[in-house]
Amino acid sequence: MTAPIQSKRLDLIPMTPAFLRASLDHNTQKAEQVLQLSLPSDWPGESEAMLGLRRKQLEEDPTLQQWLIRAMVLRGAAFMVGHIGFHTAPDAEYLRTLSPGGVEFGFTVFPSFQRQGFAREAAIALIHWARQTHGVNRFVLSIRPDNVPSQRLAAELGFRRIGSHVDEIDGLEEILERRFCSDDAELGDSPSDAPAMPVGD
Repeated sequence: MTAPIQSKRLDLIPMTPAFLRASLDHNTQKAEQVLQLSLPSDWPGESEAMLGLRRKQLEEDPTLQQWLIRAMVLRGAAFMVGHIGFHTAPDAEYLRTLSPGGVEFGFTVFPSFQRQGFAREAAIALIHWARQTHGVNRFVLSIRPDNVPSQRLAAELGFRRIGSHVDEIDGLEEILERRFCSDDAELGDSPSDAPAMPVGD
């Protein structure tokens, strides 16, 4: 079983195929039992299409489990406050011209848990894990120009615009990259290091 990634307040728990199946079947009780956590009453909500995509990826290649979507679980409360995860393993073909060896990730914090620094904390933990465990030094985010909170968070974490594309669902998105050198210091992991930003996705 793929281990959780931990930050100061969160456990980033991999969403297993069983959890994804239950979520897509709208069987919230079973989904909660699979990962031993509590879900929002409207789960999966707007995340349903993305969950279907991740389920298909895992069915085709179970070794992707460690890279794909994880529940952001508030430690002690065992409640999911959002989710975060990479879209693929590193060095996916679609990124090779823009960010060779890089890996893209995305995140969502549910509305009632925004403005508490959870997205920042989870993103830093995910980046740290990929750098320390797999030697990944390039990270990519795709964010709509009008998603000001996520744009601010990306800038705070050192991401810079390297291009743009049109997403089938979200429309125009800017492609942002954060590169690390081997001797770069780690990003801080405390949400008190900077003001918390409200983040949608």
